[in-house]
Amino acid sequence: MNRAPHRDLAERLATLRERLGRAAVRSGRAPDAVRLVAVTKSVDVAAAAALLDLGELDLAENRVQQLQQKHAALEGHVPPPRWHLIGHLQTNKARKALELAGSIHSVDSARLVDTLDRVAAELGARPRIFLEVKSVDSVERSGVEPAALAELVAHARRATHLELAGLMTMAPAPDPARNAVENSDRARAAFRALATLAATLPRDAFALGRAELSMGMSSDFEEAVLEGADWVRIGSALFEGTAR
Repeated sequence: MNRAPHRDLAERLATLRERLGRAAVRSGRAPDAVRLVAVTKSVDVAAAAALLDLGELDLAENRVQQLQQKHAALEGHVPPPRWHLIGHLQTNKARKALELAGSIHSVDSARLVDTLDRVAAELGARPRIFLEVKSVDSVERSGVEPAALAELVAHARRATHLELAGLMTMAPAPDPARNAVENSDRARAAFRALATLAATLPRDAFALGRAELSMGMSSDFEEAVLEGADWVRIGSALFEGTAR
């Protein structure tokens, strides 16, 4: 889909926020406890601009090249977007990523932490980073192995120009051989595992005194919120209305 009519987009955004609020309340939190990151990788600049006009300022791209294109096209827009990079980041693209995005959700190695810290110092920036953790029961997802996370957190907290915000994960892709309930339970297990892992880490390693959790996408964001997500990354449910 290349364009999302403004009225339809407004309705989907309102519906999505309502669903997020209900799920947050079910998880024992305030309705506005969960933050939405709108993933604009599959839509054009007009749709992204419409989101900004509707008050949704947290926008995300998977790739640095696409982020660069949208960033340039929306430069000077009022209100301005807050850009997030959520896809895999190679160290050779770290500088460009930090020139464009204030939050990186996919930091998965000490080498990348060191590169981002050095580049941020050179740019006079202080980006927020999330450490990406490989989810349970998943072979296709990237991220640090859970057993190695504590060591990576200890490394990242020593960075002088990075704000360690929290952790990110993705649930295993839905399995067509399983029914909807089974896939939902599988997603919740992955999100629960991240929340459990976060609880074992030193709270003072993170900027807010605890690890913020970035987890949940269009097909599983309600499961993620029920398991404690602070940020959800949603694209197709917002632009195509494909969420359950």
